[in-house]
Amino acid sequence: MAVDEQRPIIDTPSSARIGGVDSRQAWLVVVATFLSSFVSLGIAYSFGAFFADMAAEFNTTRGATAVVFGITTFAFFWLSLITGRAADLWGPRPVLAVGAVALLVGLLATSRVDSLAVGYVTYGAGVGIAAACGYIPMVATVGGWFDRHRATAVGLAVAGIGAGTLVMSPVSAALIERYGWRDTFVMLGIGGSAVLLACTLLVRRPPGQAGPQPARFGDAFGSAVFRRLQLSALCSGLALFVPFVFVGQYAKDRGVDSVAAAILVGVLGGASVLARIGFGTAVRRFGSVALYRSCFVLIALSFLVWLAAGDSYLMLLLFVTALGIGYGGFVALSTIVLAERFGVLGLGSVLGLFYTSQGLGGLVGPPTAGWLIDRTAGYTIPILLCSGLAATARLLLIGLPVTTSGGLQPEPE
Repeated sequence: MAVDEQRPIIDTPSSARIGGVDSRQAWLVVVATFLSSFVSLGIAYSFGAFFADMAAEFNTTRGATAVVFGITTFAFFWLSLITGRAADLWGPRPVLAVGAVALLVGLLATSRVDSLAVGYVTYGAGVGIAAACGYIPMVATVGGWFDRHRATAVGLAVAGIGAGTLVMSPVSAALIERYGWRDTFVMLGIGGSAVLLACTLLVRRPPGQAGPQPARFGDAFGSAVFRRLQLSALCSGLALFVPFVFVGQYAKDRGVDSVAAAILVGVLGGASVLARIGFGTAVRRFGSVALYRSCFVLIALSFLVWLAAGDSYLMLLLFVTALGIGYGGFVALSTIVLAERFGVLGLGSVLGLFYTSQGLGGLVGPPTAGWLIDRTAGYTIPILLCSGLAATARLLLIGLPVTTSGGLQPEPE
């Protein structure tokens, strides 16, 4: 049975001053969420910049090296089941502090590993825990701070992932060229953990949610609509994370220098920033469900652009731009769609369960693509599979229950 949203809508000048719903304090939480996702996911999604150097040092195949990213993504999304629930129980502040410690310890340990297998644990656990603490619990908190401006606020908050990818991937590549991948991990660990600790000072529980929030796992998984949304997200996740690892390497294989190759992932992130904000603000005009469906169409078509790109860097830029728009829209709109279906009470547990699909996609997709690239000596087969998976994700969304305003209908009691 769905739990109705049970917090008052406070929309007066005095409430805005003291920190009610849609208040100044609410926008500070958006800033904290933007920065925490910028750091945690920006570092995680910049792994492609480290890919070639780590593979060369440890003499490993593409598939084996991609497992580092796969484990990190899997840990991020599956641990969000725990961190989302922990934020419901104890608030986002202690959860984010744990993420800061995990990021520091994980990256410092990774800078000293002598085998890739050890790196699976140190990087996968450290960055995975940090991302699990810095994203989903924080986004769920943003949802509880807003009513009238929720779509815009969520879009701005999750834009931190795209901005982080835009900045961190080329910056990491430049640092690696100058200092090497080990010292770069040290710098990212120290700087990133400091930012996360600073964010703990800005974030707090939403108004009207002073105590522990109910777990919504049963409500979510008992919903046929939720299960369909999750299966769709799994299909897209199997495709989505492949370019984060391999588009830079694809460009390097065709003579592009390392920084320019890393810029491709940065552009992907930058495009997703605009999409997260744009899709979030367009919800009232077009409806969340129609926009959500369009994201998967765009993702499927973008992979066909990659297939046709060949040696053209311009075509690769077009590919990552289109993919970034589709990816950014998916991230922004999934939170809105789930809030429409289940309300914001206990939303952290709902989001945590939903994003396990992305964790499984990240664990399986990039290593499988790497294995196929090694076996076939080319990218054609994995690119076609990615396009087909994204198209399947769109087909699974046919027939969703939609309101007259274009949103997802609330779960019936």
